Amino acid sequence: MTDIPRDEHLESSLTLLGEGYPFIRDRCLRLHSNVFQTRLLMQNTICLSGEEAARLFYDERYLQREKAMPRMLKKTLIGEGGVQGLDGEAHRHRKRMFMQLLDAAAVEEVVKLTEQGWRRAIGEWKTQSDIELMSEVQTVLTDSVCRWAGVPLPLAELAERRDQLVALIDGAGGVGARHWAARKARREAEAWLQQLIEQVRAGELKVDSTKALMVVAHHRNLDGSPLDSRVAAVELLNLLRPTVAVSYFIIYGALELLAHPQWRERLRNEDAMLEPFAQEVRRIHAFFPFTAARVREGFDWQGYHFPAGTRVMLDLWGTNREASRWSEPDAFQPERFENWQDNAFSFVTQGGGDPAEGHRCPGERLAIELLKVALRVLTREMEYAVPAQDLRIDLSRMPAKPQSGLLISDVKPLTA
Repeated sequence: MTDIPRDEHLESSLTLLGEGYPFIRDRCLRLHSNVFQTRLLMQNTICLSGEEAARLFYDERYLQREKAMPRMLKKTLIGEGGVQGLDGEAHRHRKRMFMQLLDAAAVEEVVKLTEQGWRRAIGEWKTQSDIELMSEVQTVLTDSVCRWAGVPLPLAELAERRDQLVALIDGAGGVGARHWAARKARREAEAWLQQLIEQVRAGELKVDSTKALMVVAHHRNLDGSPLDSRVAAVELLNLLRPTVAVSYFIIYGALELLAHPQWRERLRNEDAMLEPFAQEVRRIHAFFPFTAARVREGFDWQGYHFPAGTRVMLDLWGTNREASRWSEPDAFQPERFENWQDNAFSFVTQGGGDPAEGHRCPGERLAIELLKVALRVLTREMEYAVPAQDLRIDLSRMPAKPQSGLLISDVKPLTA
């Protein structure tokens, strides 16, 4: 059995934080291997990249999610007790709730609410000077997803709840102040939603039976017991937070329109190119660079041994840029998706495999459609200027974004 190639650093946690998204890909290229081992947070960690690695990573016979996610992410981005940390039938049972909630009708409803939100916002922006597009989009998405979910959200609380949801996302890959702000936001957001869930269960808050708040509040575990109200709050956040996180894809899309102005005209006139453009934005701008699992029982793969209990990290960012699967992988080329045959393991921005059975995000179609809404609005329903600002994206920052949040000005609504 061949030894797995090893990174030269004795402990790579600080190096990972310093390099960010390219950390795994760069080492795979340097070591001429799609698998290597390193130490992260004082634990031996096997890093993988590429389509075949993704097939392995999402095979529950070999890898599990229990105790895989670093504590810093549980305390910020995903919470504790939620679907991301479950395996086997418990995971599939919980996942079915999300799949049913995020069906085609739900996507249509959230899209409609978001379109309305964009149009209201444009009406306000036309009287303002500089507008931070990212923050404004996050406001629209927070309002839309809470309306869809049946979560009461008075206008006076909208900015506060938006900021809590954004902090969970923005602080997930950070250290210091960003991390502690995210932990505080996690406590506050869970307390807010836990109170609503307990009010629903007590009959004090009336919500339509089809709304996510009601469905999550009354969801039961495999053994028939109700979800702990705190875990139910975590799962409700697992619907709200990822929807607001689509704001990152929207800003990436707006940046690509600036970098490739010929696409503005194409998207204005060609409905068929909206999805390829959206998919290429998602491919080249993976939201988070990595995801983690643990070896269930020791096994061998491609001549390497994976010991039981070892943490394994899959390179999402690098898998989306695998040279053997994508021509000119670092180039922005939406045309590659015109006749693309869906591959559940080569394009893994929101996970790999079957969303119903595995750990691929059940809200992926919603994310694509919300990005398409934004692209339609930005190219067909408004004109705007982009004042001078630093629009570079620092790949060492996770999640990556332009520091300015993308300032726009001189907004003018367009009439059909």
